[in-house]
Amino acid sequence: MAIDYDEASSQATAPGQVFETAEETRDGITNRVFVNAPKTLAEIFAPSRGAEETFIVYEDERWSFADVMKRVDALADALVHHFGISKGDRVGIAMRNLPEWIVSFAAITSIGAVSVSLNGWWTEDEIDFAVGDSKLSLLIVDPERLARAHHRTAERGIPILVARADRIEPLPDGVEHFDQVLTSGASMPQVAVLPEDDATILYTSGTTGLPKGAVSDHRAVTQALFGFWSSVAIESLRKDAGTVEPAANPPCFILVVPLFHVTGCVPVMLSCFGMRLKLVMMHRWDPSTALRLIEAEEVTTFVGVPTQSWDLLESDDFASYDTSSLTSVGGGGAPAPVKLVQRVEGTFRRGRPGIGYGMTETNGYGPSNQADDYVAHPTATGHGRTPIMDTEIRDETGSVVPLGERGEIWMKAPCVIRRYWNQPDETAETIEDGWLRSGDIGRLDDEGFLYIEDRAKDMVLRAGENVYSAEVESAIYDSSDVYEAAVFGVPHDRLGEEVACVIHRKAGATMTAESLREELSTRLAGFKIPTRIAFSDERLPRNPSGKILKRELRETYFVG
Repeated sequence: MAIDYDEASSQATAPGQVFETAEETRDGITNRVFVNAPKTLAEIFAPSRGAEETFIVYEDERWSFADVMKRVDALADALVHHFGISKGDRVGIAMRNLPEWIVSFAAITSIGAVSVSLNGWWTEDEIDFAVGDSKLSLLIVDPERLARAHHRTAERGIPILVARADRIEPLPDGVEHFDQVLTSGASMPQVAVLPEDDATILYTSGTTGLPKGAVSDHRAVTQALFGFWSSVAIESLRKDAGTVEPAANPPCFILVVPLFHVTGCVPVMLSCFGMRLKLVMMHRWDPSTALRLIEAEEVTTFVGVPTQSWDLLESDDFASYDTSSLTSVGGGGAPAPVKLVQRVEGTFRRGRPGIGYGMTETNGYGPSNQADDYVAHPTATGHGRTPIMDTEIRDETGSVVPLGERGEIWMKAPCVIRRYWNQPDETAETIEDGWLRSGDIGRLDDEGFLYIEDRAKDMVLRAGENVYSAEVESAIYDSSDVYEAAVFGVPHDRLGEEVACVIHRKAGATMTAESLREELSTRLAGFKIPTRIAFSDERLPRNPSGKILKRELRETYFVG
């Protein structure tokens, strides 16, 4: 007999269970924590030494866990003895998805240094900002990032290690080949790393200004990781064994988002590392390639942004590949249109829809909505209270609002970042008594489900009426002519803001601005219907995590 979420959560976190929780007070802040979570990231990696199962599939390469750990140990040895990296030093990683990214991250954090993830799409100026802001001791790059980073980084006197650059000879001064600094058979240096030591700096997307470096200690990352694993356990307890088709394949993830993004790093890559699962890596997103890999490698879990699930379903090659191995199709990063939830549920043989609500500042962990719950509550992002997270909805004064009312989402959990790097004012504005102000607008219903209405800054304030972009986008996606859409506010002399949207139509679609408004008039109040509508012949621009760049669209089509 299936059981509800709260009962399954209580069972999974009870004393004596793997995901047992208990209250812990640290720096005056009390949280529920997983008692059995690893204390440091090194404890995630170490058990994989000698394991011959396949870990990474990358293009025509196959790396076992043992292969990866030999490289991790050798790089850690080089970091300490060749480059002089000490505990607390920052080491940057600037590359696309490559096996060397994973090796670098594991080596850096295993010796107590801090892994600084640099956005692979950044320009020379943006890379230089992060290099200077974090005061790197070393930068590890791929050839493309070497071209962008070398000049400024060399001026700062920072050495560079470049992977997969065999054809670049000679290397510029201050640059060394990744493989050439590794000593075969080298052992992991013995460094005393504590749970409260800084482990990572992940820079926020920077779509609204200069990026902020979100600093997490080992404890925050491992608590988040255990949180993701507990979600799997809770869903397993909830399933009715008599009605759920058993999985036909062992768990296997496909990496469709960048490793420098929190989703790619923590819930995907680190989950595979810690749970000894196969990880199929994509160097960059392409739906046709993803479909081919899903069939060839019998992928079970697809974690991306909603637009990527939509891309899969819209691909001309979708029917040509076998996707029956998929059991979970979802991700997070943005609300998913109801139509997408319905399409995932109705299209894949085993694949059920899912979504999660996490941020860089929570190490990607937060409420999640899966399978039957998601089908029944397709606009919800999950249960506001999780084994280690509390969620509240507060008004502008910081007071909790009545159930069902909209307000800013505040979250409290041990996976929340410690601070923003060198930005005490930003930290104080965002983290208050252990509570993280998300900047998102949402509400809780009487069943405990959390609904994300919009980003506070993206909400359109039209003549005193709040228009939530996610709601309008969901209505637009109901049209069979729409491939993708973005809704946002643009300045208006009388109204303050008016509702605008940019749409990329499907091939052969005949939608016009007038026909769209007429269609929306049956589902939305008049003040919510876009008055400014533009159509793009190209796919809408996105940042590396797959989120549509609304500011760029606003400037290009309406106020540029």
